[in-house]
Amino acid sequence: MARVNSHAALNPVILGAGPAGLTAAYMLSKHGIRSVILEKSNMVGGHARTEVHDGYRFDIGGHRFFSKIEVVNDIWNEVLGEEFLKVPRLSRIYYNDKYFDYPLKLINVLKGLGPLNSLLILMSYLYAQVRPFPREDNLEEWVSNRFGRKLFRTFFKTYTEKVWGIPCTEIRAEWVAQRITNLTFFVALKNAIFKPKTTVAKTLIDKFDYPRYGPGMMWESMRDKLHDQGSNVMHDAQVVRIERTGNHIDQVIIQRDGQEEAIGGSHFLSTMPIKQFVLGLDPAPPPEIVEAIGKFKYRDFLTVCLIVNKKDLFPDNWIYIHSPKAKVGRIQNFKNWSEAMVPDLSKTSLGMEYFCNAGDELWNMADSDLIELAKEDLEIVGMAEAADIEGGLVIRQSHAYPVYDADYNSSRDAVHEYLSSFDNLYPAGRNGLHRYDNQDHAMFSAILAVENMLGGDHDVWTINTEKEYHEAVIESKERVPANATPGSPC
Repeated sequence: MARVNSHAALNPVILGAGPAGLTAAYMLSKHGIRSVILEKSNMVGGHARTEVHDGYRFDIGGHRFFSKIEVVNDIWNEVLGEEFLKVPRLSRIYYNDKYFDYPLKLINVLKGLGPLNSLLILMSYLYAQVRPFPREDNLEEWVSNRFGRKLFRTFFKTYTEKVWGIPCTEIRAEWVAQRITNLTFFVALKNAIFKPKTTVAKTLIDKFDYPRYGPGMMWESMRDKLHDQGSNVMHDAQVVRIERTGNHIDQVIIQRDGQEEAIGGSHFLSTMPIKQFVLGLDPAPPPEIVEAIGKFKYRDFLTVCLIVNKKDLFPDNWIYIHSPKAKVGRIQNFKNWSEAMVPDLSKTSLGMEYFCNAGDELWNMADSDLIELAKEDLEIVGMAEAADIEGGLVIRQSHAYPVYDADYNSSRDAVHEYLSSFDNLYPAGRNGLHRYDNQDHAMFSAILAVENMLGGDHDVWTINTEKEYHEAVIESKERVPANATPGSPC
């Protein structure tokens, strides 16, 4: 297909002011091109924004800043520089009323599980090497072949099903392969005994960068730089319709202050949820595309933010709650990410994360009831008493995670092929590409999408599909070539 790539003809419109959308505008600004960025909320950062309540700052999900993509690191340092903190990672797993260090530590695991269970896990692993599942179609088969069935049931099954709300046998192997590539039983065991000196699994890194005032600081600073350079971030701009002529986007219709407004442009980069985008096309897409997009599923979550009248609760950045006794899936301790996240160091702020589906019982629960539930869960895991809680709020996040179910590949491939036929459309980011990517991947997809606007020919849909990239960090600073996907040997 023919792409319009004259710089003089560029009048880009970007849908969404999250990491991908703002990065696209930032890269365009380096070419002297101003953008219009449409954001439906009154904040920037998308899933990586930072909410504020009574002076306490809350990260939506916990966002570490690390990447082997040099251009992404360059952007982060250009925008924030010395405002980055080097944060030691400490996280644990709460299982069977005990805490297990994560990354795994041999003595801790042996002590927590006992010698008999530890021996059974080792035997289960050895059995999996001799009699593995012949196919790896789902998460249970993929993990069991690498860790053994016993370790899968102990440390993977309960938490994963709490996160996704479906059995592990219904989660495609592509998802877990993407998330924990290169981490196997003996990698974890080796890391538990010896500190690696070269390549390590990214899941196991022990330090990361973090903005002093949370991840939102990055995206707020980038927005301000864009404004100074003449780009326009329009808040509270809800996209209600995308008008097209054939395979060419003419304009988007937004609703703002109760009024509809048409925003025209030459190029449209979309990071909004792809399902909403496709269903918002006018005229509507062919029936087979409507059918395919109807199979797209999302997992949502909400965070109950609590202010606790205690100086120190636990030393971790976050804790995974594998116990079925508590509904909470993960607990963030924001003061342990950065002390600047709390205005009073004699107190602590927590993010109690609950995974759910928009519209279900948990999602629709009153905020006051959710805060009470979070208090109860905090007592169940023995971290604090309900009487210690001084206040809180609830933050709901829809379209948080694309679900990798049996329909994922076929439906996404159909939508990919259809959207690729448009001559001035550039999807990017987690929601724009319907991939469970971290923010560095989201940014990289936007960088390549901008290069496509300028005449490049990258397939951004294949980012993060190479097996080496996602969880393998290489200590060198080699640049990822503009025509490479993360994971390719550099």
